[in-house]
Amino acid sequence: MRLLSKPWVGVGVLLGLGAVLCLGISSRKQSAALTPLLEPLPQDPLIQVYFNHSQAAAYTEPYRQQERLGDDLEQVVVEAIATAQTSIDVASHEFRLPRIAQALREKQQAGVRVRVIVENEYRQPWTSLTPDQVAQLPERQQGKYLEAVQLADRNGDGQLSQSEIDQGDALVILQTGQIPLIDDTADGSKGSDLMHHKFVVIDRQRVLVASANLTTSDVHGDFASEESQGNANHLIAIANPDVAQLFAQEFEVMWGDGPGGNPDSLFGLKKPYRSPQTVTVAPGSTVTVQFSPTSPRLPWQQSANGLIGRALNTATRSADLALFVFSEQNLSNLLQTKHSQGVQIRALIDPGFAYRNYSEALDMMGISLADDRCRYEAENQPWTSAIATVGIPNLPEGDILHHKFGLVDGHLVITGSQNWSNAANEGNDENVLVIDNPTVAAHFEREFDRLYSTATLGVPTWLQGKVRERQTQCNL
Repeated sequence: MRLLSKPWVGVGVLLGLGAVLCLGISSRKQSAALTPLLEPLPQDPLIQVYFNHSQAAAYTEPYRQQERLGDDLEQVVVEAIATAQTSIDVASHEFRLPRIAQALREKQQAGVRVRVIVENEYRQPWTSLTPDQVAQLPERQQGKYLEAVQLADRNGDGQLSQSEIDQGDALVILQTGQIPLIDDTADGSKGSDLMHHKFVVIDRQRVLVASANLTTSDVHGDFASEESQGNANHLIAIANPDVAQLFAQEFEVMWGDGPGGNPDSLFGLKKPYRSPQTVTVAPGSTVTVQFSPTSPRLPWQQSANGLIGRALNTATRSADLALFVFSEQNLSNLLQTKHSQGVQIRALIDPGFAYRNYSEALDMMGISLADDRCRYEAENQPWTSAIATVGIPNLPEGDILHHKFGLVDGHLVITGSQNWSNAANEGNDENVLVIDNPTVAAHFEREFDRLYSTATLGVPTWLQGKVRERQTQCNL
């Protein structure tokens, strides 16, 4: 038996509390039936959209047994895996959901070829860490560790049996199923900036692309918070072999000849540059795909952020943004031009990033904030005509806005794994999709309106005070 309550500072106490909390959550079902469901929107037969905070669906979360609103993103992936006949390729920054791992193992045992790529930082099973290793984890990683062991601790007794580990640790499930797995050190390096993809390719005919990592935090909710419903995320299922083939090619570039072979995997800037490719999925429905990173030696317009910029530049009426991070100056400058042309701009940024000195939310609100070294962001350009339609969403405790989407003129959706930042554009393994489809766009419009209806907009008083304080301190 592996005890969860270990004698390292702080962590043992947290784990003990976590076990009690987990039991309390399991006994406290949130009745989704008390909240009237919205009428589901029509789905495009070839491009289907799911939101874990949807108000048009409900499910029983499988780990805490909570009845809650939302689409069960994990179940969508499990059902897609069940249809596989020949191959399943998974590229996921993090992988911690055991039901998906079990579904992959079953398909592997049935003769389907299964391959998995993860970020090297998340390659080791959490339940295999020693007390010394856990003690050395940064605070954020300790939280992930706690979440992983509580997920595996099915009976909530504060101990992990080998059986619980074998059934509850997703990476252990992959290992015991002998599923080939590599990370972004397979090219012989210390790893790319981030292997940040979140996609699954089925039989090279269908692809699932998400903003969500395959974790409880991104899909269902945090064990550490009763109110958590999961970080606000979405998943898109595209049934088109040409689109699937583009993602399959990206997977093959990263995979090389797989584990134990030559260091011929390519990650980060080692990958060849590929221009955006547009696929007509059906009459009046197109999907454009581009992968990152792009070398800074190439013109910005050729990058994935450049693709985002071209999509935003088509706006004639409106552009709505729901973003985890927004720090790409070129995109902010472009939106300022569109605003001056009469385009309505609305933006929601995660509270953890919205008010940082490099956030473009500040530019949009017309303010500048020097950092603690009295420096402004390079090329900082606050909007001369500031807008008050920028702010932060109000989400359940423990949850963050993890979307990376834009909606242009009610028909064009910008999405993918890529945060709207220079770091993602020039360093990470990412994907960006631009989907021109009004049926798909309607789903994103409903999600944005849901978030915006309770958002906190404009410059908060405390931030105004911080700007003045910094100006005084820095003699600016």
